[in-house]
This record gives sequence, structure tokens and C-alpha cells, in this order.
Amino acid sequence: RCGLAAGRSYSGGGAYPSVSLTCPLPGVPKAVFAAAEGRERFETRVTVLENGLRVASQNKFGQFCTVGVLVNSGSRHEAKYLSGISHFLEKLAFSSTAQFGSKDEILLTLEKHGGICDCQASRDTIMYAVSADARGLDTVVNLLADVTLQPRLSDEEIEMTRMAIRFELEDLNMRPDPEPLLTEMIHAAAFRDNTVGLNRFCPVENTDKIDRAVLHSYLSSYYTPDRMVLAGVGIEHEHLVECARKYLLGVQPVWGSGQGRAVDRSVAQYTGGIIKVEKDMSDVSLGPTPIPELTHIMIGLESCSFLENDFIPFAVLNMMMGGGGSFSAGGPGKGMFTRLYLNVLNRHHWMYNATSYHHSYEDTGLLCIHASADPKQVREMVEIITREFILMAGAVGEVELERAKTQLKSMLMMNLESRPVIFEDVGRQVLATNTRKLPHELCDLINQVKPSDIKRVVTKMLHKKPAVAALGDLTDLPTYEHIQAALSSKDGRLPRLYRLFR
Repeated sequence: RCGLAAGRSYSGGGAYPSVSLTCPLPGVPKAVFAAAEGRERFETRVTVLENGLRVASQNKFGQFCTVGVLVNSGSRHEAKYLSGISHFLEKLAFSSTAQFGSKDEILLTLEKHGGICDCQASRDTIMYAVSADARGLDTVVNLLADVTLQPRLSDEEIEMTRMAIRFELEDLNMRPDPEPLLTEMIHAAAFRDNTVGLNRFCPVENTDKIDRAVLHSYLSSYYTPDRMVLAGVGIEHEHLVECARKYLLGVQPVWGSGQGRAVDRSVAQYTGGIIKVEKDMSDVSLGPTPIPELTHIMIGLESCSFLENDFIPFAVLNMMMGGGGSFSAGGPGKGMFTRLYLNVLNRHHWMYNATSYHHSYEDTGLLCIHASADPKQVREMVEIITREFILMAGAVGEVELERAKTQLKSMLMMNLESRPVIFEDVGRQVLATNTRKLPHELCDLINQVKPSDIKRVVTKMLHKKPAVAALGDLTDLPTYEHIQAALSSKDGRLPRLYRLFR
């Protein structure tokens, strides 16, 4: 049929033989499509400098780049120091340095390259990041080196930071959403007085105790090149390495070259336990449409490190549990097929929230469920959540498992559309493992998860003592012993649960 020539007139007035859409047009050059030329186009490249600093980069098309320094330092490393130093450093970031007289001067410098800056401190990492025009890479790396190694930490800046932290702590206790506070409580209960269980926020009593000398002592121990990664997305690797050698190699930090205290290499010790905070939640949300008084419960069990093979099955399990608020703000169908929606929120109209979270670190992890309800319904709410933990070890349907795996892959790929997210992924993976698993490798691992893998990791998890955080009116809260006994009922027999809670 391709050879049939039937004249057809076009709007241009010419005639062209009628050719099937499945055949190439005669006389037209073959189309050449753009394609990545080998794996090097999307692989993360890593170079280790003479002083131990790792430089990692990822190619990405675009005018702008995201570059930053990640430090293996956080609240988990503060056992030998005053609690709250990482919180202070986060607030003091991008203040005056040896080259820049003030934060305003830094912001004006970045503005010339269309740049913005940010610093985030977590339990195990402090991250200084800048997004700017790629042509300003030299200026950006110079600024990052100065911010991390040459901060002035003036008395005025430290006093302003004290005020900012006090305000943040007050706001934390007043906000209607208690999730950040509950996250702190569940970590403190799960890893009591060690590593990731140490408070991420500076206690009020420590705000006046932390000064320049304390900060310099901490920085001398943890802000060393071998504990840092310079990561960049959207720039040439050789250019980034050149800038790193120019501004981060052989630089004398403002705190001197002398070694501080020994670095804390403690391994997380899971303890389990309960932390309760009795609090009047009746006035946390005033106004024309106030949120009703609620009691919030978070129950967790130890999972695994992100370095272990079981991390992927736990991530799939967390996606399978899903959940959220009683109203799905994302529109119809958002998360509606996850277990916490189907088994909890759809069946118990009085529950305002049921959400699964998975926190994972270099040496441990925590899978937990946050639930909210009226104080009079606390006992039944705890019973329902413990039942969901037990049912995790039961049968896993192929359809729900495939849906959870597809959702996880979709979320992973959609998040990695964002340049700052790629930057953080590159930096964190290289900081922990000196390399990076690419998205398609993670998708392959997700595809390999079987129902038996879910059952295996859940059975292992249920052998641990639970961690419980409770906030609000706790008059009807069951005892910790009752919660622990309920979670030990691995056969999932509900009559036994009812006897325990009643």
C-alpha cells in the first residue's frame, strides 16, 4: 500500500502521494532523536580531594544549579556537648563571615546571580545549600566555604539566635499541628537518652549556655573535611572540583586546626518506652472554625537502617499503610486505597487522622503511626492502631502490594524532578555511602519486593518493645503494659485485644 500514488491536494496547493502513516515519507531524511550518550550522562560523579573532602555532582539541563555543603553532624552527636548546638548552627547559618560583613551582604551577593540560600539541621546532617545561576558557581562555592569554615559568630548574632529559638519553641507548643512535637517525643521514647533520641530542638534552659566558645569546640570536632560533602546539581563536575580545590582545600577554619573532643561514634540503642505530655488542647486553634480538642497518639517500632537491604520493603510497607487526615486535601482518591484509609478512617468517622511515617538513619529506623481523636475515644483509638500493626504481619494482597510499589516509584520519580531534591539525595547518599544509587536502580529494588518480604520485616519488627508518644488529655490512655501486650498478640485475634483494653 505504501507504493500506491493517489493524488491529494493540500492547503499549500501541491500534490503528494498518499502514504500510509506506518511508512516513512519518500525522500525525507531519517529523523535523529536526542538521547543520552552513555551512562556518564546521568551518573553521579564523585571525587575525593587530598584532605578527605568528597565532591559529588549530577548533570541536569538548565540555567540554574543547586550547590551545597553537607556535614555529618547533627543533634545525635551532641552527647558530649550541650543539647541544641545544631539548632543554633542552623539559625546562625549565612550570617557574617570573614569576607562578608552581614547576612544582608551575603544575600545581595547571591541576588546578583539570582540565588537563594538555606540551611537545615536534622538528627544526623547539617546542610548548607544555595540555588543560583550556574555561571556564578565560583562565587557560590567561595561563599559556601566562608559560611561553613569562617563564620564570625558575633555576640549580637548569637543573642538574636537565642531570641529566635525561644520564639520557635513557644510556637512549637502552640501550633495546631503537633506532628513535629510528637516526632521529637517518639524518638525520645524509642531511643531514650542516646543518639537519634536526643532532642533536635535546643532546650530553653540551654539557650543562655551556648556561646561562641561552645560552638567553636563543637565545630572543631565535627566540621572536618572528611565529614563533609560538596554536592552540586546542574554544573560540570570538573568545574566544581576546581572550585573546591580553590576554596576548600587547605583552608584554615576560624576555630583553628586543633582537634576538639573525640567524635561521638555511638551506635543507636533502641529502648522503647512511653513519653506522655498532659496538655490542654482545647484552645490551640481559636477562630470562627476552630479545630476540636484532640488527643494525639504516636506508636512506633524499630525498623532498619537505610543501609540495610530491608529498607526498601519497609518503604513499601510505609506506603501501603499510607493514611492521612480525615479530609483528603489532594482531591478525590488521594491515598484512599491505603490501609489506614480503608481500615481506619473510612470505618471510624470519629478519627481525625491516621498517618504512617518511616524515619531511617545510618544505624537504625523507626516505623510509626500517628492518630488523633477526641479524648473520650483514646482507648478505642489505641486499640485500632495496635490492631493495624498486628495485621501488617498477615496476608498481603498482590493488588495492594503492586499499588503501593507503583505509588512509591511514582513519588520517588516525581520528587526527583526537583533540582534541590536531587541535590539533597546526591549529598546524603554520598555522605553515607561514598556513592549513589540511581533512581532506576531503586525502582528495580522496589519491583523485587514480594509479600513474603513484607511479612518477614513486620515479624522482625513486632518482636521489639513499642515506643509510644501521647499528647493532650490522657485520662483514658491505656497503660504502656497494655499496649505492649496487645502488640505481642501476633495472631491478630481481636477478642484478646478487646479484653486487654477493657
